[in-house]
Amino acid sequence: MTNFATADLCDAHTDIVRVCQTAFRSFGQRKAFSGPIRTLSVLDDNALVRSTLEGPGRGCVLVVNGGTSLKRALVGDNLAKLAIDNGWAGIVVNAAIRDTAVIDTMDIGIKAIGTCPLRAEREALGEIDIPTSFGGIIFRPDDWLYADSDGVIVAPHKLV
Repeated sequence: MTNFATADLCDAHTDIVRVCQTAFRSFGQRKAFSGPIRTLSVLDDNALVRSTLEGPGRGCVLVVNGGTSLKRALVGDNLAKLAIDNGWAGIVVNAAIRDTAVIDTMDIGIKAIGTCPLRAEREALGEIDIPTSFGGIIFRPDDWLYADSDGVIVAPHKLV
């Protein structure tokens, strides 16, 4: 769903909206996306990212807390294609991604802090669907995330 602007949602819901202070870069053809949150906390390892994106997305946004690491890419074009094929609304990565030239041709919205050509480890280390924090806010599973060209915001329930 893209019939929203994060700025307008912030103005209308100042009492409940949390604004992520991370300066993300946008990738993919979808410049705006929203949905209920699913979370992962990993460090330079994307095995859990892959296994999560292989499952049904049901319009959710996958929030990956990669600890701001730019050492290895947690998402590339193959995982972006999995997200599209399995119905994920978008991905927010607090770390690096790769294959961005290809991702920019795909019908997906991805926010990430940077890029790295080196692929991630695959040891399945990390935590799934637990609250995780970065950018000054806590991302909780089932809260709603809204992302557009102005930034990323989170609310405890669906706003639009």
